Amino acid sequence: MPVPAPAAKPEGEDLLPVDGDSEADGDEPGSTELTGLFLEKPPDNVVAVSGTDVTFIAKVDSTTLTRKPTMKWLKGKWLDLGSKAGKHMQFKETYDRNTKIYTYEMKIIKVVPGDAGGYRCEVTAKDKCDSSTFEISVEAAQQAEQTDILSAFKRADAGEDEGDLDFSALLKAAKKKKPEKEEPEIDVWELLKNAHPSEYEKIAFKYGITDLRGMLKRLKKMKVEPKHSEAFLKRLDSCYSVDKGKKIVLKCEVIDPNVQVKWLKNGQEIKPSAKYVMEANGNIRTLTINKASLADDAAYECVVGEDKCFTEVFVKEPPVTITKLMDDYHVVVGERVEFEVEVSEEGAHVMWFFEDIELHKDMETTKYRFKKDGKKHTLIILEATLDDIGMYHAWTNGGHTKGELEVEEKQLEVLQDIADLTVKATEQAVFKCEVSDDKVTGKWFKDGVEVLPSERIKMTHIGRFHRLVIDDVKPEDAGDYTFVPDGYALSLSAKLNFLEIKIDYVPRQDPPKIHLDTTGNMVSQNTIIVVAGNKLRLDVEITGEPAPTVVWSKGEKPITESEGRVRVESRKDLSCFVIEGAEREDEGNYTICVTNPAGEDKAVLFVKIVDVPDPPEHVKCTSVGEDCATITWEAPKFDGGAPLKGYLMERKKKGSSRWTKLNFDVYDSTTYEAKRMIEGVLYEMRVFAVNSIGMSQPSLSSKPFMPIAPTSEPTRLSVHDVTDSTCSLKWLAPEKIGAGGLDGYIIEYCKDGDTEWVVANKDLCERQWYVVRDLPVGEKINFRVVAVNVAGRSPPAMLTQPVTIREIMEHPKIRLPRELRTKYIRKVGEKINLTIPFQGKPRPVATWYKDGKPIDEKIINVRNSNVDSILFIRSAEREHSGKYELVLKIENMEDRATIEIRIVEKPGPPVNVRVTDIWGFNAALEWEPPKDDGNCEITGYTIQKADMKTKEWFTVYEHNRRQNCTVSDLIMGNEYMFRIYSENFCGLSEEPRQSKNTAKIAKTGLVQKQTPYKEMDMSCVPKFTQPLVNRSVVAGYSTAISCAVRGFPRPKIIWMKNKMIIGEDPKYLMTNNQGVLTLNIRKPSTFDGGKYSCMAVNDLGTDEVECKLEIRIATDPDKK
Repeated sequence: MPVPAPAAKPEGEDLLPVDGDSEADGDEPGSTELTGLFLEKPPDNVVAVSGTDVTFIAKVDSTTLTRKPTMKWLKGKWLDLGSKAGKHMQFKETYDRNTKIYTYEMKIIKVVPGDAGGYRCEVTAKDKCDSSTFEISVEAAQQAEQTDILSAFKRADAGEDEGDLDFSALLKAAKKKKPEKEEPEIDVWELLKNAHPSEYEKIAFKYGITDLRGMLKRLKKMKVEPKHSEAFLKRLDSCYSVDKGKKIVLKCEVIDPNVQVKWLKNGQEIKPSAKYVMEANGNIRTLTINKASLADDAAYECVVGEDKCFTEVFVKEPPVTITKLMDDYHVVVGERVEFEVEVSEEGAHVMWFFEDIELHKDMETTKYRFKKDGKKHTLIILEATLDDIGMYHAWTNGGHTKGELEVEEKQLEVLQDIADLTVKATEQAVFKCEVSDDKVTGKWFKDGVEVLPSERIKMTHIGRFHRLVIDDVKPEDAGDYTFVPDGYALSLSAKLNFLEIKIDYVPRQDPPKIHLDTTGNMVSQNTIIVVAGNKLRLDVEITGEPAPTVVWSKGEKPITESEGRVRVESRKDLSCFVIEGAEREDEGNYTICVTNPAGEDKAVLFVKIVDVPDPPEHVKCTSVGEDCATITWEAPKFDGGAPLKGYLMERKKKGSSRWTKLNFDVYDSTTYEAKRMIEGVLYEMRVFAVNSIGMSQPSLSSKPFMPIAPTSEPTRLSVHDVTDSTCSLKWLAPEKIGAGGLDGYIIEYCKDGDTEWVVANKDLCERQWYVVRDLPVGEKINFRVVAVNVAGRSPPAMLTQPVTIREIMEHPKIRLPRELRTKYIRKVGEKINLTIPFQGKPRPVATWYKDGKPIDEKIINVRNSNVDSILFIRSAEREHSGKYELVLKIENMEDRATIEIRIVEKPGPPVNVRVTDIWGFNAALEWEPPKDDGNCEITGYTIQKADMKTKEWFTVYEHNRRQNCTVSDLIMGNEYMFRIYSENFCGLSEEPRQSKNTAKIAKTGLVQKQTPYKEMDMSCVPKFTQPLVNRSVVAGYSTAISCAVRGFPRPKIIWMKNKMIIGEDPKYLMTNNQGVLTLNIRKPSTFDGGKYSCMAVNDLGTDEVECKLEIRIATDPDKK
């Protein structure tokens, strides 16, 4: 939600009760009744003057909330105004840490009539929700009205689809613009209510309505009698809502299935395309809009001849979230700053703010640049100044991120100073220095006079290095040279010494002599300091006659090379010792020894190599706070040969590649407290060491750490129970936990008057209660509880007064649950689990009895604890019914409670069901109650009847409570039987009881005349219609022989083998299916071969057929 800049309150705005201090004209003060989550609500009714700014304020108290509340500002029922944030509507959210109150503001800039209507602010916080509605009315300004004809033809809040202008109507309006006579006031609402939709635009133009859609929306809420449509059976819905990019279908139903319809959008006919699909299916007409965009947010019509139906489509843009958060920046004056964020959708609108000031392209200043690259949005500050210090915010309609910019003045560091030089005539002199900023320019001076370039004198600036080169040095070049950087109160000076060569008369025999120049790089006698990487050239003048021999050595090792990185160059009266690119290994004592016949001379030089220090080591975070962290490290193993000046620190968020400097001045300690960090965000740190030579490489990054703070103290600490040696404590979680979470609690106690606290629990307690044990009887003990997380211990929560450790005698008392105070009924097979809470101290003895006798714990399970007793039956049976009594005893005190348990099941069927009377189409039934009522009251009976012909049962009565009934509407001539089910709490009986007699409804006044019927004689002698057939089968494979016979009465069939009747031999199976006779022989052997015959016999005669069955043994073809 964007945080807009506070706008000045214009004249006329005092009509709106903004902060609850002013009143609307004719209305009561704007304060509302405080209910739910709101501490302050917007006024119910507000009258705003067109063209002025109005502000609405809502306040929410978060002291009882576990999460940050979410506020939505809505217009009407569903239109979320968060997506409309911009120049016209601005939203602001602030939080007071002291009072824990969130303040939400909605500001409407230059109110227009289209802003009139119903609004709602809705706040949600986890499982809590509250809302407040208010109405805005817009009045015209009291001054002369300046007609904006263009805006009269545009719909407010239409976004990209404001519609085309009707220029012909504009010209007509301009011609008609004349002074009008005063007319009586006309109710525009009544005009719109009674007008045809085609007249809406004409009325809107005539009466200055700028938001016609908004008025039509409110008009729907009024009670309007629907007009009968001659073309539509079902009109379009009043409005449709669709998310951007989704599909929506507009549907209506016409009377004539063959009629053609037209679809219009904002009065313009829609042509079929891939986006707009029009379909006709019978009487249904549909318009499908694919991939809805903001341009589809418009009014639509379906036209059939002269009749129309209207609707509105509202396209909701999904909230745009921020996927990459903004980084912090720490820069110096003049540097370029780029704040970059990534959002979830391309082309999304991102609002930039500096503190409370919105930044946009139309601002007068040109220091800000805005860049969009797909999902990336960048705010660029070309040259940072001290005025740019502060928080920068990026807002979308679904997210917010912020980054801090810190700007410091430029501070130029001298990384390499100018060295004094001693040169001879015609040689080259080079002055070189290095500064920390490669963009800094400067000037060279000699004895206070600026040095100008010439053919012999050249000045160069490459990166951070500035050089002054003087070729062919002359005596007049000697003097003091100074380099002054532009814009800085700083100067670097060095001296140029000109060495004159004097030729004196020297005897032929002159002992050798070494002439050392102690100026320049020599900081002390015979000590030379060289910066690592630089070149050392040591020119030593030697005299002697004859010319002496020169030997350079490092330690005991002579240096004889005349080429290479370390070499010796010899000239007349001069020995040059050169080290190219000095390294740390080059440090040491160097000896020059000169000899000739006249003698020997020796000098020792110490070359000291100085370098930038090694990186600091073991950077780690030792402690963290809510927005700070303490970082420690160890000094570098090698200081570069020069004393350390201090350290520079940098930090970055984990996952980011941008490091932010924490200090520009060197810090001399190895412990640093980093501040202004965001709680719950992972950070990494690194450290640089600095000496007079320069800055080291960065150290290894520290392990990621997160600024977190300990929780607040636990709340509502209280004593739950006390015994002779224990104390039970209870408490609630801390109000503020923070990003570090909560690991557990530590419980401590001490005797009253002592200051030494004893920890009661070895491991952290994750519960919100704890029993402290092994306490001394009768002592007064103080208790406190501390919450612990990764940031450490919270402040302790303490009891207001000490607790005396002594158990208090308490009478036994059974707290019988309400549902057990009446009969406890359960069905057979169900589980019974009764928990009876009780109280009493010391621990009471609980005993159960059933019907006055102790219960059998093998059948019924009982478990007793300090505070309750549980009676458990895994599967209830009828014999478990009875009166159960719980007796609670403490010494000579006791309490009793009785529970009546009844186990029920389905009843048996009723007894002696009979038909007692039959008259007309009615039958009277009576019966007696079942012998087994299922151990509970019979609640009714279910009576069913069945026709003797169909024997299909139909229910006549259900839940009949009497033991008799009359069955009516029986069919004449039919005979009926009846059956009855018993019913109780468990349901109907398993089996019904059928009536002993039936009810036959006799026909009255009808006599059936019987037609004589002669029965046909079907008698027939048995005759085989299909004989048995001879067969040859393989032994071991089951076979069957069959034949067919006819005869009436049905003949008796006799199977025989070799004229012997086959009896009940299991080897044979004989079947008769509709006269087809089959004899199955299971796995026959050679003994089963022979003649089989079948004989059919009835009262009229006999018939017989036979066949021959051959059994052959199977042969293996491989053995042939």
